[in-house]
Amino acid sequence: MEFSVVLGDLAEQSADALIYDAKTDLEMERDIARTLSREAGEAIVEDVASEGPVELGQVVVTDAYELDADYVIHAAAIPSHGQGEPSTASIRAATKNALRRADTLDCDSCAMSVLGVDTATQDFRDGAQDICETIREYDPSRLERCDVVVSSESQYEYVARTSESIRSA
Repeated sequence: MEFSVVLGDLAEQSADALIYDAKTDLEMERDIARTLSREAGEAIVEDVASEGPVELGQVVVTDAYELDADYVIHAAAIPSHGQGEPSTASIRAATKNALRRADTLDCDSCAMSVLGVDTATQDFRDGAQDICETIREYDPSRLERCDVVVSSESQYEYVARTSESIRSA
């Protein structure tokens, strides 16, 4: 599967599925989730809330509403407040399950944030390494392309170097 790094806002991407790191309670309160809900409309918040809470690593799919995608995949990579911290295992499980779910939805493309790192405890570099390795290891049946979307130039440079290193290994 082809994967690349994109500098931008996940809510502005065009793909069959948009994947972001949800908390296990599925409340769309965090930065990326708030942006997605603002752009998609309030219905997405109600849809995903009716599915929660979920276990760490699980995913929930909703319509993308006003976003330029068919689906939003809410990947539970972060425990809800007071229930622990994100880990390599939770980030990898959420990434793999999100990719698998995009495949079963017959998606050709997805765009995802770096899962599990929008917290004070999980290092961005470790999370980027985890998702890049998981994307590289994933053997899709339908999915052809996955864009990893980052929001700053320094994140872009790091993820681009990391993904290139993983691809060439």
